[in-house]
Amino acid sequence: MHPAPSVIVFTTLSGLGFGLLFWLGLGLPAVTGWVAFVMFVIAYAMAVGGLLASTFHLGRPERAMKAFKQWRSSWLSREGCCAVGALVVMGLYALGAVFFGQTWTLLGWIGALLSLLTVFTTSMIYTQLKTIPRWNMGLTPVMFLSFSLAGGALMAGQVRLAIVLLLIAAIVQLAYWKQGDLAFAVSGTNMGTATGLGDRGEVRAFEPPHTGTNYLLREFVHVVGRKHAAKLRVISFALAFALPLAILLVTILGNTGHHVLPFFAVLSHLAGVATSRWLFFAQAEHVVGLYYGKR
Repeated sequence: MHPAPSVIVFTTLSGLGFGLLFWLGLGLPAVTGWVAFVMFVIAYAMAVGGLLASTFHLGRPERAMKAFKQWRSSWLSREGCCAVGALVVMGLYALGAVFFGQTWTLLGWIGALLSLLTVFTTSMIYTQLKTIPRWNMGLTPVMFLSFSLAGGALMAGQVRLAIVLLLIAAIVQLAYWKQGDLAFAVSGTNMGTATGLGDRGEVRAFEPPHTGTNYLLREFVHVVGRKHAAKLRVISFALAFALPLAILLVTILGNTGHHVLPFFAVLSHLAGVATSRWLFFAQAEHVVGLYYGKR
């Protein structure tokens, strides 16, 4: 029972891709021609690749278009609308930068805003779920946005800005882990509240409801050992923040390897964020686990 690779790829790549589009829309860096072409290709490959990966987790991928119709009530639908809007607007902005050597500022700002909204709506898909206290926190969208902005700045080559944003994202990550570890207990959810029988005394399961696995256990009940989770957190933090920050500081202080070293910082950050995302899903304590004696 492990988190689906598709959702990890989706949240990791799309967050970084739209983060890069955000900074490109603001003109950071103000690139044109072939340089702009390469940077937009990378941004679109990550953003679109992440979105496509998410469709593999759908039960009926051919019905994905129907998700756009529920934008008034569904964060998933809002995410789709914002993503399409961001990709279209930034596509027009890219055409101006690549083929005409023009940076249409207003269009770029609109595209940057839509890119940021896409990341926010993605985070709200998880934040809204009261059945998963570890996700149902104000720090969840803050974490998604801080990761996207820091990773985007790193990929955009904004070294000094990336250092500040990586430090902020690192602090947010630590705060999220600390608050998340207490979220299930603080929510007050137990077998009594889950069944509605708590007012009659202590409620416990007489026997397991199933002798084998099922959909709920595969999708919503993941048990990660504390020692295993602690090691992965150290690895994630080191790769996503500590190592990239060290590389960037060496780049600034030594004024060497201006292009090579930041490339390794990007790879390290990508691996660290992917590990963090795995923990994000693997440690999600869904209240349905109470029914199966897993909480």
